[in-house]
Amino acid sequence: MPEFKPRDAGFAARVRDSFGRQSIMDLMGARLTRVDPGEVEIELPFRPDLCQQHGFFHAGVTSTIADSAGGYAGFSLFPADASVLTVEFKMNLLAPADGDLLRAVGRVIKPGRTLTVTEAEVIVVKDGKAKACAHMLQTLMCLQGRADMPAAG
Repeated sequence: MPEFKPRDAGFAARVRDSFGRQSIMDLMGARLTRVDPGEVEIELPFRPDLCQQHGFFHAGVTSTIADSAGGYAGFSLFPADASVLTVEFKMNLLAPADGDLLRAVGRVIKPGRTLTVTEAEVIVVKDGKAKACAHMLQTLMCLQGRADMPAAG
C-alpha cells in the first residue's frame, strides 16, 4: 500500500471532528476506529433496525459506511481549508452482510488536486470470522477554501 503525506498536520483531528458532525453515523451507531493518512476505518455493530427483510445489514447501510470511509480517507489528504464531496461511487455487493459487525476500510488509490479516487472494502464479522461482503470504487471532489462545508460522504 502506498504511503501518503497529509497536507495538514492536524488531519486526524479534522477527520474526527467532521465525523462527529455526521448525524447519519450517530443515528446508525457507527464508530470511527482508525484514521491514518489516506486510510480510514469505520465499524458498525449489528442492530436489527439496520437490516433488510432477511436479517442482513441493508445494502444502503453498507454503502453509507463505505462512502464515509472512502470519503474520509481522501479528506485526510486534503488541505486544512478544504471540504470533500462524493462525485460518484460504484458498489459491488459480494456476499450477504450477515454478521455481528460491519467494518469499512477506505483507502486512497490516487490523490489529486481536485479529484481523488478511493476504494473501500467492507468486511462483515460473524462469530469472530471476517468475510468481504462489499467493495466500493469512489471519486471525490476537493472543495478548496470550503472548510465551512460539512465534510465527507
